[in-house]
Amino acid sequence: MKERVLTGDRVTGKLHLGHYVGSLKYRVELQDQYETFVLLADVQALTTHFLHPEIIKDNVRNVALDYLAVGIDPEKATIFVQSLIPEIAELTVYYSMFVTVNSLRHNPTIKAESKAGDFDDMYYGFLGYPISQAADITFCKATLIPVGEDQLPHIEQTRKIVRRFNQLYQPVLVEPKPLIGEVPRLIGLDGSHKMSKSLGNAILLDSTKEEVAEKIKKVKTDPARIHKTDPGHPEICPIYAYHQAFRKESSDEIYQSCTKGQIGCMACKQKIAQSINDRLDPMRERRAAYLEHPKRVDEILMAGTENARIMAKETMREVRDAMGMNYFTH
Repeated sequence: MKERVLTGDRVTGKLHLGHYVGSLKYRVELQDQYETFVLLADVQALTTHFLHPEIIKDNVRNVALDYLAVGIDPEKATIFVQSLIPEIAELTVYYSMFVTVNSLRHNPTIKAESKAGDFDDMYYGFLGYPISQAADITFCKATLIPVGEDQLPHIEQTRKIVRRFNQLYQPVLVEPKPLIGEVPRLIGLDGSHKMSKSLGNAILLDSTKEEVAEKIKKVKTDPARIHKTDPGHPEICPIYAYHQAFRKESSDEIYQSCTKGQIGCMACKQKIAQSINDRLDPMRERRAAYLEHPKRVDEILMAGTENARIMAKETMREVRDAMGMNYFTH
């Protein structure tokens, strides 16, 4: 049997090139190697968007469209909606009974994200995010979780929860392993932060060719280069970072030409804009095909959710049996 992978995103907005470079293109590869489940985490989106839940409805479909556009195949991967799997919520409650608040407060990822979000008070849903994530992973008995180094504390929390549950009751849950790979961070158009829609420094995956060209055109490059013949410093230029991400085979040539003052910034930008558009073109074609039949996206999500729900019901039957909470079934 293939190992089972769980991956996904909080549906807080449309996805961008940073998501593509950091995770999406690898998910397309994973679906051919493993039994793959892709989560649209709408409930977890509320941890930071609870004041505006109305945006989540559109984001579920927008993110699903992004998944389908990049090449995640519903015939190979199960794409499902978190809130439509009530067993995930039930598991979250059960796990929360034996996870201490101190262990959550000391989770490095929670601490870092809380500081970055400038939260004065820690909301229960945000603090308990690792418990919810453990339920996401264990309801389908995922064995591999693709993560970067910064997400390892979440996976370790899940592993501890699984071990604790199996020790307290019966060994019915599967302890997942992190599938650690290099997770590239694409710098934003501002050259100062990683690409993020909230910072306004992102190129969305549904951008038109004109939008890509216009955004790339406005990117600030090496301030030391006033004339084309001035030697450049590509290591501090966001455009060179994009060359490394999207034109890897030609990035050394760009580096040499820039440092020797043999290529101007405008020509350099035109090359990378063309390469980004070349990468986005097949995504645009897939997206257009789905947009012509919008109900197809809903059908894919409902079919994937139904498939995930079958697995969730079986896991919950085993969990309730293990806990002796099967009052009327025996």
